[in-house]
Amino acid sequence: MILIARTLYGLEEVLAGELREIGAEEIRTANRAVIFKGNKRLLYRANYLSRTALAVLMQISEFSIKTKDDLYRNCMGIDWDRFLKQDQTFAVSSVVNSRIFSHSGYPALVVKDAVADWFRKKSGKRPSVDTSDPHVIINLHISGSLVNISLDSSGAPLYKRGYRRASTQAPLNEVLAAGIIKLSGWDPSSDFLDPMCGSGTLPVEAALMACSIPPGKFRDSFGFMKWPGYDPGLFEEILKESEKKVSLPKMNISGSDISGEAVKKAQINVRTAGLEEVVRIRKADFRELKAEGDSGFIVMNPPYGERLKPEALNELYSMIGSALKHNFPGYKAWIISSDKEAMKQIGLKPAKKFKVYNGPLECVLAGYNMYQGSRRKEEVKSKK
Repeated sequence: MILIARTLYGLEEVLAGELREIGAEEIRTANRAVIFKGNKRLLYRANYLSRTALAVLMQISEFSIKTKDDLYRNCMGIDWDRFLKQDQTFAVSSVVNSRIFSHSGYPALVVKDAVADWFRKKSGKRPSVDTSDPHVIINLHISGSLVNISLDSSGAPLYKRGYRRASTQAPLNEVLAAGIIKLSGWDPSSDFLDPMCGSGTLPVEAALMACSIPPGKFRDSFGFMKWPGYDPGLFEEILKESEKKVSLPKMNISGSDISGEAVKKAQINVRTAGLEEVVRIRKADFRELKAEGDSGFIVMNPPYGERLKPEALNELYSMIGSALKHNFPGYKAWIISSDKEAMKQIGLKPAKKFKVYNGPLECVLAGYNMYQGSRRKEEVKSKK
């Protein structure tokens, strides 16, 4: 079967690597997506194990159209009872970029009508539409004349892990947090610190990775569980296999925040994830924190966008740069922000940069090296 995993812009290669590790074949990346081949087992595994997928779709039909009627006719040719029971509910989500349709919402109505008419023609009855909590989500994608119809096997988006019970203002998407950590190159042998942790998403995601805890562990359900042909025995097998790989290696993962309220919320989320023995959360001012070792990783999501005025942002980012340079020699720091002017105030030259999106905001994820002693000495040493 052809499967499509959706992700955030900038995380396509990260997701492709994840899928390769869990057994995906014939992998190719697209814009905000990875297309691959697999079976039912891989479909379940991709949902349960992938940290950087937003959703996993199973393609059920692909065809070309020239007119609006072509869409209806081709949809009537799909054996819908393979994917949907007559007494179940369904919804159609759509992404349309085609001159064939003057209104982007119209094709979804055509597909809804085709599904209803197909069942009515077969049995005289039809499944109902439920846009709030459907049993089956049909995904329609039209680009020019090419139509792809898929089923959403995830249900609720996969960034909804299930451990975040408390939120601060502008919490970081869990998929983006996991992608940032993977792009940073961090591994559990290095210290990990988020000094502006908010609700604790970055340290929690780091700990889940380090302990090999599946991101799907805290979810109650996935979309594929409502499909005809769902195999609960196979899914239980996957759960047991994954549980055997969970471990608690020795590591130092911590988060801090100047806000006592944020710290309380982060601690709630850490407890919900069962990571109290792994992740340390404390109230602290970043300016007063010191390195706990000779090296480590700082990964942070400071305020940006509309949350602070430009003068306050510039002052904050200048403080971040000063704290990094003076208090964390030997560390690597990764900072995500949409504010390019504020980023300049850090006063360090990025060693690496990635373009990513946080919701609608185009951001840069910048990596900095804090050298022990002078930079020149460190560079000379590395060339020997």
